Amino acid sequence: MSVDPMTYEAQFFGFTPQTCMLRIYIAFQDYLFEVMQAVEQVILKKLDGIPDCAISPVQIRKCTEKFLCFMKGRFDNLFGKMEQLFLQLILRIPPNVLLPEDKPQETHPYSEEEFQLLQKEIEQLQEKYKTELCTKQALLAELEEQKIVQAKLKQTLSLFDELENVGRDHGSSDFRESLLFLVQNSRKLHNIRDNVEKEGKRQNIL
Repeated sequence: MSVDPMTYEAQFFGFTPQTCMLRIYIAFQDYLFEVMQAVEQVILKKLDGIPDCAISPVQIRKCTEKFLCFMKGRFDNLFGKMEQLFLQLILRIPPNVLLPEDKPQETHPYSEEEFQLLQKEIEQLQEKYKTELCTKQALLAELEEQKIVQAKLKQTLSLFDELENVGRDHGSSDFRESLLFLVQNSRKLHNIRDNVEKEGKRQNIL
């Protein structure tokens, strides 16, 4: 069998020419074995019909195997020549022929240096894509945080609206005055609490 990988032919056919030839060889060899077995069975049946035949089935088997080896040797010799012709003239793509997917190389040829530059540019674009992807993920995370902050801000504004409504209900239309009123009341409550705690501690001491 040929050791030439014939990768371009494999790209076109979908299989290597050597594989094709190997399958033909195995198929023919199997067929030869089957034929020889059928011939042997026919000979044995013919011998059964001959009375007092001196030829035994063992002798028939030896002759069959000898003839099979002879045929296999002849076939191997012929197949070697046939394989050479097939791989050179039938299953080989001429060097001046391009496959349809390689046609752009004919109209846009490039050197090895240009190919290396193209590979480098592809790697740079891949790195940029990864960077853009990471940036996108960071922006999406920041957007989620902004949504949370916006929701909290809405809650705070809603609370201020409620405080303003409470102030209006108690006769104060100015939100700042209402807030100042709430702060003052809160301080008064703190002072009362402090006084109560001090008084409690004093009573415990007495």
